[in-house]
Amino acid sequence: MTSKTYQVIVRGRFAPLDAEQRAALLAVADDHDVFGARFTEEGTVTYERSLQTFTVRCLVPATEQDGEAAVTGRAEALAAAAVRGLGADYRDLTSVSTDLDSIRIRRRGR
Repeated sequence: MTSKTYQVIVRGRFAPLDAEQRAALLAVADDHDVFGARFTEEGTVTYERSLQTFTVRCLVPATEQDGEAAVTGRAEALAAAAVRGLGADYRDLTSVSTDLDSIRIRRRGR
């Protein structure tokens, strides 16, 4: 069985936040700046200080039989857990996935 790896970007909105949640998110906002974003199996959560939206970048291992819906479903579950781990809730998740095996790199001729 062949395995594949997908890069998935999950975007969402924070559910309404109370003052305590906002303060907690703002206290660690520098740790979740876009400049620290990486694609990892654990996922990387980034958000702006406006606390409106967030992005989770993750690598999702899959088999040949897994469809895109299964891959994005796993990524969205990971994103939901990551946001809840920050003490917040989410809404309006959308995902975009890329099969890393399908990426073609063109080398420039010399």
